[in-house]
Amino acid sequence: QVQLVESGGGLVQAGGSLRLSCAVSGRTGSTYAMAWFRQAPGKEREFVAAISWNGGMTLVADPVKGRFTISRDNAKNTVYLQMNSLKLEDTAVYYCGTRSGWVRITSDTSYAYWGRGTQVTVSS
Repeated sequence: QVQLVESGGGLVQAGGSLRLSCAVSGRTGSTYAMAWFRQAPGKEREFVAAISWNGGMTLVADPVKGRFTISRDNAKNTVYLQMNSLKLEDTAVYYCGTRSGWVRITSDTSYAYWGRGTQVTVSS
């Protein structure tokens, strides 16, 4: 159906930047939106940012607003998450997901496909 591959994670010092990529392949005709979620050890998966595939809509979670930016390149079938001014609490596995609508976009249970995740570790 749909395959998602995240990349770009790694170790970075607090205050630094990383750009995550999510490459999409397969039958994506029903894909309306893509989003980034993250999950730290012992914590629930939380919404980070979402973007529509063709409509130009975006939503960014309050904890990362002003620091993270989501974007897309339709020609490359890729979604990006630019992360600036990284904090220790940003440390988590970051996952890319897809869904067919926008309603309840922040709910992690509404996504049809997920990538395997990419680790982001922020150090002092």
